[in-house]
Amino acid sequence: MSDIKNSPAATPEQRENKILMVAMGIMVVICIVLAILGFCFLNKPKDIVEGQADATSIRISGKLPGRVMKIYVHEGDLVKAGDTLVHIHSSLVDAKLMQAEGMETVARTQNQKVDAGTRKQIVQAARDLVSQAEAAVGITRKTYTRMQNLFNEGVVSEQKRDEAKAAYDAAVAAHKAAQSQLDLAVSGAQKEDKESAAAMVDVAKGGVAEVQSLLEDQYLLAPCDGQIDAVYPEESELVSLGAPIMSLLKLSDKWVTFNVREELLNDMPMGGEIEIMIPALDQKKTKAKIYYIRDLGTYATWQATKATGQWDSKTFEVKARTIDSIPALRPGMSVVYFK
Repeated sequence: MSDIKNSPAATPEQRENKILMVAMGIMVVICIVLAILGFCFLNKPKDIVEGQADATSIRISGKLPGRVMKIYVHEGDLVKAGDTLVHIHSSLVDAKLMQAEGMETVARTQNQKVDAGTRKQIVQAARDLVSQAEAAVGITRKTYTRMQNLFNEGVVSEQKRDEAKAAYDAAVAAHKAAQSQLDLAVSGAQKEDKESAAAMVDVAKGGVAEVQSLLEDQYLLAPCDGQIDAVYPEESELVSLGAPIMSLLKLSDKWVTFNVREELLNDMPMGGEIEIMIPALDQKKTKAKIYYIRDLGTYATWQATKATGQWDSKTFEVKARTIDSIPALRPGMSVVYFK
């Protein structure tokens, strides 16, 4: 009794440490109780499969290499089908068009010349040659007849008669040749020449059409309604043949994509409907219909960690379209499916 009375009283520091220890003990007890309650009463969370939204992206490009003169749209702009997007100019193609049109003019002129036939002056000259040949035939025939009569009377020698005969035969041959030249001049070009000239016109037309087809792409138009996603070159830059100028998102064709292990495919059948949640749209819930399932290949296979009791699991790409139209759904947004 005397010892208790003689013991010194607890200091404020000791009392503070004691209170702190009691508080920590109470917190530990509360955490243990909450853990036990959670283990006993809370439900097991659902399996979550996370994917993302996507949309058709169209790359705008053309056949015309040249310089970007004017870009009529900006990234984020909404466009309609047929709207002008960009103007590309090529002085080289313009020069080729002038050359092709010049070749077409030459081919047309040549074809008209062939169709018109031989000039009148040439035909008249051929007629004059025929007339001269006819006159020569008449004179040599009379000379030959006279010489033949004199030879029969024994007045001239056989040589003189033969010379007159040779002159007559030569005149006849010259007449035939002149007549052939006249016939050619009158009939004009041959059928093959006319067909060849007409074919050259068609070839020249094809050259012009080829260059014009390139020039059609000097103004690139929007192939469908959508939104400009990205513009690659700047104005005044050179672009090559087929180089992408910009990309266009076709917002009317959107879907969601999930990469899932094959064990989950039983809950995601082809043509089936699943409920999804879009966190970016205030956790909006909606339904989507699966239309595409494809194996991603061996590079996406989940390898088993044990030799027995486990097996490899492949990854499949699953695509689905929302049943309701959601204009606010943007490509790249996260989409969650609760199994």
